[in-house]
Amino acid sequence: MSCVLNKIPLIFLAYLSVILYFLIFNFNLICLILFIFSSLLALYRKYYLVIPFLLVMGSFFLVVKMDTIKNSENQPTTLSKITMIPDTIQVNGDLLSFQGKERGQNYQVYETLKSKKEQKFYQNLSQNCQLSFTGNLQIPEKQRNFNGFDNQKYLASQNIYRQITIDKINKIVLNDTFDLHVLRRKAIVWSQTHFPKPMNDYMTGLLFGFLSKDFNQIGDIYSSLGIIHLFALSGMQVNFFIDWFRRIILRLGITREKLNIWQIPFSIFYAFMTGFSVSVLRALFQKNIRLNPLDNLAVTTFLLMIVSPKFLLTTGGQLTLFYAFVISMINHKISELKGIRKLLTESSVISLSVLPLLILDFHIFQPFSILLTIGFGFLFDVILLPLLLGTFLLSLIGYNFNINHIFQILEWLIHEVDLPLHYPLVLGNPRPIELLILFFLIGLLIDNLFKKRRQIIFAGLIVCSFFICKNPVYPSITAVDIGQGDSIFLQDKFNKKTILIDTGGRLALPQESWQKPQSQTNAEKTLIPYLESVGVSQIDQLILTHTDADHVGDFLNLADKIKIKEIRVSPGELTNNHFVEKLKKANIAIHISKVGDKIPIFDSALQVLSNGYTGKGDNNDSIVTYGNFYHTKFLFTGDLEQEGEKELLKNYPKLKVDVLKVGHHGSKTSSNPDFIKEINPKLALISVGEKNRYGHPNQETLETLKKNQIRILRTDQKGALKLMQINQQWRIQTVR
Repeated sequence: MSCVLNKIPLIFLAYLSVILYFLIFNFNLICLILFIFSSLLALYRKYYLVIPFLLVMGSFFLVVKMDTIKNSENQPTTLSKITMIPDTIQVNGDLLSFQGKERGQNYQVYETLKSKKEQKFYQNLSQNCQLSFTGNLQIPEKQRNFNGFDNQKYLASQNIYRQITIDKINKIVLNDTFDLHVLRRKAIVWSQTHFPKPMNDYMTGLLFGFLSKDFNQIGDIYSSLGIIHLFALSGMQVNFFIDWFRRIILRLGITREKLNIWQIPFSIFYAFMTGFSVSVLRALFQKNIRLNPLDNLAVTTFLLMIVSPKFLLTTGGQLTLFYAFVISMINHKISELKGIRKLLTESSVISLSVLPLLILDFHIFQPFSILLTIGFGFLFDVILLPLLLGTFLLSLIGYNFNINHIFQILEWLIHEVDLPLHYPLVLGNPRPIELLILFFLIGLLIDNLFKKRRQIIFAGLIVCSFFICKNPVYPSITAVDIGQGDSIFLQDKFNKKTILIDTGGRLALPQESWQKPQSQTNAEKTLIPYLESVGVSQIDQLILTHTDADHVGDFLNLADKIKIKEIRVSPGELTNNHFVEKLKKANIAIHISKVGDKIPIFDSALQVLSNGYTGKGDNNDSIVTYGNFYHTKFLFTGDLEQEGEKELLKNYPKLKVDVLKVGHHGSKTSSNPDFIKEINPKLALISVGEKNRYGHPNQETLETLKKNQIRILRTDQKGALKLMQINQQWRIQTVR
């Protein structure tokens, strides 16, 4: 058997298994073609044992998938108690989140804390705990926007199929049972309570793989610079801890044969202490398997599929495996290089190789991340990691050293580096065929690493491929699902012109200082990722229709992530002092809209029909825009109410519309029956939050639209709504 297996490269078996994995868990035509071609190649080379091997692997994957479907469907409808997994506890202002177990199932749990005392209790909790509660058991939220985050799929990859929102805690039962989750939690709490911020964030992140929500703001800058992976524990950290463990054990006189055995339980212990992340598991497997690099990676892949069958459904799992593959493949190519040239070549090749996979999930790339990774990677792995470990261990025996100034200087440095590099390259979201072409071309480029003429050819083809990924071929109009609010995006082909009407936002309620969480805005979770996924690095015109927070509240966050050329406002909006202060802070050119203004886009222009009727920046002061694009008439009304609709018809008595963005989220204060009958739209788009507290859209409005035989599309039901101009027709796409 070993003789036959020697004829089949293990890495080829691993490659086929990965393709089969995606074919079963995430079917697409490209995967099918690739699998058939690769299987035929195996048979051509007389790798006949591939067939039974793939049958076994395919059966295993199918069992995992069927088990996932079964668990997803067979969930309780109510739950009244939960056992917390202590090292998943996160306290963020008055928001508590953790993972828990009950009846053999895992759950994601959320609670809004009622007092500062309750907040302190959970911040310091470091033992097993069971909660009795009243609350709601829900199915996690599905994907809301094109190319957007799917929380339901993500939690399912963690074997979590329901989430709990706790309304009231009825009873808390603490117990003293000890396990590695408790030990990790104790280490995290010790770090958080014995060391100041920001030092304790770096300590918990680099030693235990835990970053608190307080780290979000600076973590966002690390992400923008392309070096957030420094906190993703993997090869460097594993090598550091394993190497020191081996040195200590050898000093104690243990033989190398026994040391290799002792290393296994230490590896399991380290995996638990760092949260059992896939990147750590991958690095530990590779560290403990004594085979050549490619065989080592192949066996590691099979072990990960057994230990964590859903790891390839996560971004982290895909990236850690692909990083390891690239490193294994290029080592022999750059082995003759020395010093800084070798380091730069290795970093550049790795960054380029994983770039298609990175933009598939994050859509952006910071070119300077290659140099930043080298510099900050050395700082983190050679200086900060041993320094933090030593400081932590000394604190356990009563010697506390405050070296917080080092991390304050580090964060100052990160902010300074971010200033000139604040806006990374936006490369968009590649389609499957584009992804395959990119990987193929990059592979050819690396294979011809030291052949300059071929390098130039392949580099040019890669640049062209990225250009295609970034610039959509078809014009489109999208009602982005930003929850309860409005954000309409008009994108011309090849990004020749872009217009955004409103940004969405959330009304901020008064809170005490302890209640205020570090959280992402609606735009950061919805609008910005969507714009980046369609290759938008600059918005030419941002129209802010009126001053309500659910329309303009997130425009500063948007401006921080994506360049804005000009902002258009109404005269009435400038009477709102708070809004004017935001405009000044944005430091972007302002255009005061006038009736008749035209903004060229598509085959025509977006025209301003009204720059407000009240002069107060309120609903009836909304900027109303109209466009006849490719023989289809669009009307965008902001939050215009019935009084404003009457004024609009008075000024434009012959106004006819094909597609209407329904005013004020379908409220009964808008969409007057006479107005709707007069403009006679065929399609109505309603931007509204799911289960919103306002009861939008109102039943009266829906009845009015139905009575006029108007097709209704709602973001709360369908997610984002997109109209694409293909072959002289507007085609409708929805997320759900």
